[in-house]
Amino acid sequence: MAISGSESQLPPPKVVVPAAEAELVKCESCGFTEECTPEYISRVREKFHGRWICGLCVEAVKDEAMRSERIITIEEALNRHISFCNDFRSCSPPNATDHPISAIGRILRRSLDSPRSLPSTPTGGEADVPPETCFVD
Repeated sequence: MAISGSESQLPPPKVVVPAAEAELVKCESCGFTEECTPEYISRVREKFHGRWICGLCVEAVKDEAMRSERIITIEEALNRHISFCNDFRSCSPPNATDHPISAIGRILRRSLDSPRSLPSTPTGGEADVPPETCFVD
């Protein structure tokens, strides 16, 4: 049986992970829950000393390590980030949806919903300020 040229050019089939292989796992830092494969979960736990953290917190930990004035380990950066998340939750209202990811989402939605106007600057170099906002001595 001969294979025509068009049949030999078919793309490889996509690999779909069966739902039975995916597991729900909760971030030990922010509390976000994700659905991931056991292999991915074990790789993340291996990298972060047995702790599972979500992708957003992974990036925050990397940033924490880079921003530090001295060289710190990933474990120390992770502990700093977890401490930050715990402090954030302890000073937040007791609403269960108020954790760092929800707060970031609200801030993003607000910034996208509020129109931004460009400041107008006359040729004289002074900003155009409405008279009712000026202070009089």
